[in-house]
Amino acid sequence: MQRYFLQTPWDAEENATIIGDDSKHIMRVMRMNVNDQVITVSEGKAYISSITHILPDGVVVHRVEGPLPENEMKVEVTIACGLPKGDKLDTIVQKGTELGMAAIIPFEAERSIVKWDDKKGSKKVERLRKIAKEAAEQCHRTVIPEVESPSSFRQLIEQSTRYDVLLVADEEDAKSGEPHRIADRLKQVHPNQKVLAVFGPEGGLSRKEADTLRSAGFLPIALGPRILRTETAPMYLLSAMSYEFE
Repeated sequence: MQRYFLQTPWDAEENATIIGDDSKHIMRVMRMNVNDQVITVSEGKAYISSITHILPDGVVVHRVEGPLPENEMKVEVTIACGLPKGDKLDTIVQKGTELGMAAIIPFEAERSIVKWDDKKGSKKVERLRKIAKEAAEQCHRTVIPEVESPSSFRQLIEQSTRYDVLLVADEEDAKSGEPHRIADRLKQVHPNQKVLAVFGPEGGLSRKEADTLRSAGFLPIALGPRILRTETAPMYLLSAMSYEFE
C-alpha cells in the first residue's frame, strides 16, 4: 500500500488533503480512484485512509484505521558528515533513512574537497530532503529524517550540546593497540537518548579536528579493523545500533 506524508493536518471529521507531487503521483502514476486506500502519515503516526475525493489540486482522504504499529528506532541518531565528493551524500541520506537515522548534518571539514556556496547548498539540501522523504515512504517510516543545512566545524561543536551521547569515528583509534569497540560504546547508550555521531570526508578527520571533538566530549569509536569509505562508515554504525536496539 502506498505511503504518503501529509502536509496538512487532519480536520475535525478526520479528513485531510494530499497535495503537491504526492497528489500527482496518486492521480497520474498510481491512477487511483475514490475508495482506494493509502497509508497516510501525520505527526509521527501512520493511518490507513480511504480516498473520498479527487480534486484538480489535491486528493482528499478519510482516516479509517490506525494508528499503525510504530517502527522508529528507540534511539535518535544524528549523523554528521564531512562534505564528501560526488553523490555520496545522496547515498548516506537514502540508506541512512532506511536504517533508522533521525537527522543528518553535513559540515565543512578540513579535508572536504567540495565547497558549497549558499545557492548551491540550498539546492543540494532540497534534493537531499526529497531523497529522505522518498526513502522514508519506501521503508515505511513514520518520520522523515531532518536534513540540515551545511554547517561549519565550529557550529557543529556548538550544536553538540543538544545531544546525550557524542561519538566520533576515528581511524587512529581503530589502529591503536586498544581500540574503543563500538559494541562497548553502545552499552552506554540507552533508549530515548539522542546520539550525535561524527564522520569525516574522504581522508578522514584531521588530527586537530579529532582532538577538538574529544575535548568537546566526543567519545572515539573504532569501526572494525578495515578502513571504510566515507559513505559506508555511517551505515556500519546505524546497522550496529539497529542490532543493539531493534
